[in-house]
Order: sequence, then C-alpha cells, then structure tokens
Amino acid sequence: MRTAAGSAVRATIGPTMASFTFGSGNSRKLLGVPLYALTALATSIIPRTNRLWVFGCGIGPGEGALPLYRTARDRLDDRTRLVWMARSSDELELARSMGLDTVRKGGWRGFWLTARARVIVVTHGFGDANRYGTRGGFVVQLWHGVPLKHLHLDSPSTYAVSFLPDRSIVRRLVGYAYRRAGRGISLFPVAGPSVVPNIASAFGVPPERIVVTGDIRDDVLLAGSEDDRRAAAQALLAAAAPDLPAGSRIVLFAPTWRDGNADPTVPTADEWQSIGRWLDRHDAVLLVRTHPLGRGDFSDGPRISPRIRMLDLDALRELNHVLWAVDTVVTDYSSVVFDYALVGRPVVFFAPDLDAYAASRGFYRSYEWFSGGRSVTTWADVLAQLGEALDEDVDGTGHRHARAIRREIFEHDDGRAADRVLDEVVRQVGGTASS
Repeated sequence: MRTAAGSAVRATIGPTMASFTFGSGNSRKLLGVPLYALTALATSIIPRTNRLWVFGCGIGPGEGALPLYRTARDRLDDRTRLVWMARSSDELELARSMGLDTVRKGGWRGFWLTARARVIVVTHGFGDANRYGTRGGFVVQLWHGVPLKHLHLDSPSTYAVSFLPDRSIVRRLVGYAYRRAGRGISLFPVAGPSVVPNIASAFGVPPERIVVTGDIRDDVLLAGSEDDRRAAAQALLAAAAPDLPAGSRIVLFAPTWRDGNADPTVPTADEWQSIGRWLDRHDAVLLVRTHPLGRGDFSDGPRISPRIRMLDLDALRELNHVLWAVDTVVTDYSSVVFDYALVGRPVVFFAPDLDAYAASRGFYRSYEWFSGGRSVTTWADVLAQLGEALDEDVDGTGHRHARAIRREIFEHDDGRAADRVLDEVVRQVGGTASS
C-alpha cells in the first residue's frame, strides 16, 4: 500500500464529482497487494540510473513537482532525462504543450520508467508516478500544503476499508501499510521546523529525512517584488475568471475536504441572496474554489449573482498563483491560510462544523491559534467580518494574525525552495547541478 488520497483522485484534467474516501482508496490498495508483491520482485532486479528522474502530481502538472522539474531542467546536465508521469490522455497532451517530456504513468512504459528512475518526485502519494515501480527509488514527497488537520497515521478516518469492518486488526493492518509506505519516502521538504514533528508523526517518516527547505509551492508567493507578484497574479486571475467587474475587490472562498462527507458551508437560497446583495454594496466579487474532492453544490451562487463565480481546476490549477490578486480569503480548515499568510492579508474563518470536524479529524495546532480566536459559524457573521477585513489597515487584527502565522510556520522567505530541494537531492543521490 502507498500513502495518499490524492494520487487516485482524478482520472481526467477537468473537475469531476468527488468519489474518493479513505475507505475506498484503502480497499483498492489492499486488493492490489498481489501486484505489489509481484512488482516488488521486479524492482529489486531492475537497475536504477541517476540519469532518469520522474515527476508526478495528483492534480496534473503543478504543485511543487512542476517548478522542481523546471529547476532541474535548468540546472542538471543534458544527460539527465526528466519525465512527467501523466495520469490521462488529456494530461499527457497538456504536459506536452507545456514542453515537458511526458509518458502515461500506467501500463508497462510508466512502470519501467518509474522502476528505472533514481529520483521519483510526488506531491500527493506514490501513485502520482507508477506506484508499482517506486520501491527502491529515491522518493521526494513534496506534500501539497502545510497541515492543520491530522493526516494519515494521525487521523482516524485514514484507517477505514470499505469492504471490511472497523476492527482493531484491520486498523493495525492499515497502519502497518502506511508506516511501511512512509519508510519508503527518502526526502520530505517542509516549510519550517515547527512542521517537522507533524510530518514525522503523520507519515511515519524518520525525522532525519525531513528537511527545512521551504515549500516549493510558495516560491511563486515570495520571488520577485510585491508589485511584480501582484501584477502576475492579476493577469493570471483575469485569464482564469474573465470579465470580472473592473476595480472590484476579490474575495476567495475555499472550503476544505471533509473525508467524503457533505460540505456544511454551502449557502442556503436565502444566504446566496444575502451574499449577492452584500457583494453589490461592497463592489466585490466572490470566487468559489471548492476542494477537488469536496461534496457540495455551489452552483446556485452564480445563477443568483454575476458577482459570484466558480473557480475550478479547469480554469486555474493552483490557487497560490493568484493569491496576490485576492483581497481576502474565507475558509474553514484549509492550508490556504498558511500560504495566504505570505501575502499578509486577513482571513475570515468559517467553521460551522468545528466540533464535529475536530472530533473526527483533529488538529496539529489548536483552532483557536489557527483562527486567532475569530471563527464564525454562519454566513451572516462571515459577511460582517468580510466588511471589516476589506477595510482593515496593515495594523489591524487580521493583518497581525497573518504575520504571526508566517513567523510560526515559515523558515525561508526568498522564493528559492526549489533550488534548495534540488541541492539536497543531488547531495544525497550524487551528481552535480549548476548554481
């Protein structure tokens, strides 16, 4: 079994109805045990080469894997082949249009290249590459965000298997599989020292394999001047959400995944009407970015007001690239809060199911700390806080809280995490990279 919800999430590039749960994912992995055993024998005799690296990501070309691919392409010599592992024909076509050397991760060719590669870069789990060929490779896990909620070994929901009862022996079996998978991770870059114990606990990764390099996903938020970051984000957002009202302030709503459960943040019909009127009064736009795995129907919003827009993966693959164009964020437990702290603007914390979510999932830090003690449970209160957030100056409560999160979480602020990760990989596996 290999860790990761995300590697089996999406069969195509475009958004689909979420279907993943840990119960279903673990079931598929357990049913694949005979194939794991067979391919483990194959990978033990197939020689790996330092001249081949493979990269994959659970959402397609993006997250930390894509900038690391490009950094490696710029700095490694031409004899090292870098291959993007595509999950579908659509992703294969997209990756090729981006200038990536790419193959389908499934089938014999995907297995062979993964089994031959010395370095295997993933962002969600081993299945971002060909999961059956990863054994014995140098696996770099570029996890897709700083965790607030408990992950993997630390989360009760991780241990479910859909076709087996919830018994201690089942949970021990699943836990053993996740710990074994964690030992297969060779390098786990993180944003700062405070994240290290959480990752070690969640993934079963030895702490010495967890390195504080900065999160590659956040390089786009830190590199260059603030004016350049803002201009680039505004241009990308204009392409992803065309015809936004000129000069309107941008509010991003990004609820997180609830392990396959329904999303309680979906507004009622009356709440959508209230949101639309509020946006008109404040000359603002609400961009709704649901989690790729989320179970919530937000389609009524755009029908009620042109100021409410959906921002799905087809339009924009990665939120970090537009955060400098966003005036404030509304979310519940999402790691976007940590990324947005690098922008330094206020967040409205909307957690209508806080007690239930904390009981079922749990947090690495108190929600009081995460939210600054200012979370709300209704859309009426969200709108009230939004008005304050949009008008707040840099010494206001929301800005100060963002700076406090940044100090706690992030070690580096130079936008060079990809270079540091590449340097560490080369140091451990051998070879040279230009400076």
